[in-house]
Amino acid sequence: MSKHKDNKLVAEVRNPKASRDYDLRKRFEAGLVLKGTEVKSLREGRANIADSFVRIDYDNRPTLYHAHIAEYGLGNTSNHNPYRPRHLLLHAKEVRELREAVQAGGMSIVPLKIYFFHGLAKITIALGKGKKLYDKRADIKKREAKREIDRALRRR
Repeated sequence: MSKHKDNKLVAEVRNPKASRDYDLRKRFEAGLVLKGTEVKSLREGRANIADSFVRIDYDNRPTLYHAHIAEYGLGNTSNHNPYRPRHLLLHAKEVRELREAVQAGGMSIVPLKIYFFHGLAKITIALGKGKKLYDKRADIKKREAKREIDRALRRR
């Protein structure tokens, strides 16, 4: 049994638009730089990363923008701003790889999920290439065909 009991997703804080709108390539796990009230709010599962994105700033620091972590209900006047930019902790090699992929063109850094691992807040991000409308339609056709095959096999 693990010493730490909270190796779990934070109340299923996932980005539902990520796999629909992007062709996800390589994934990375990063640490989140948070304030105390943000951690408490995350543990309650009060976060939304559906419209968020990651950008590499001028000082080579990956930063998460537009992620909503609600204010902590029992916080005082020093509560955090729900939409403040949050720095991500990655190795220099990973930051360089992300920056090169984005600068080459056509790639975005997409946040996928936030969770706790051994008591630390982590975020999974991925390099993604935006899908065109016809790519989305092709994915829908594949999914429906697979569903029909599964139904036929169940009937046998």
